[in-house]
Amino acid sequence: MRKLSLCLLFATALLSGCFKKNDGCSFSDNNITAPASEVTALENYLFGNGITTAVKHPTGFYYEVLSQGTGAKPELCSVVNVGYTGKLTNGNTFDQQQSISFRLGSLIEGWRKGLPLIQKGGHIKLYLPPTLGYGAVDVKDNNVVVVPANSILIFDINLIDVQ
Repeated sequence: MRKLSLCLLFATALLSGCFKKNDGCSFSDNNITAPASEVTALENYLFGNGITTAVKHPTGFYYEVLSQGTGAKPELCSVVNVGYTGKLTNGNTFDQQQSISFRLGSLIEGWRKGLPLIQKGGHIKLYLPPTLGYGAVDVKDNNVVVVPANSILIFDINLIDVQ
């Protein structure tokens, strides 16, 4: 699971489009959106599982704010400390962490867009189409595929701290 957490951190390093400035951190907004076919597949999953309270984000993912929180909102250059569970649509948990820190701008696109919807102390559930998750790449742990290519991902995230 630790390797998978690192994969979450580095999965979009090539896509992040970051560059250094005087403040040492600047990430561009990638403006990545999911294709209609992925959004339709995600909507079919939500409908088929009776998930009616999720809200659609303009980029194509769905989310449920379970608790807004009251602290700071993360930005791309923020270091976020989170606890989360990542699942596939078949219910299998592929990753779970109680407390881990990442720079938001270095994470997968769904997290980059989803976490700023809540504040420190908040809790959100993200339903990500493949393009906003790991895309068309198998994610492996010890040469075993734990997230098949083109998977819809479900993340239950507690935003513990924002720096």
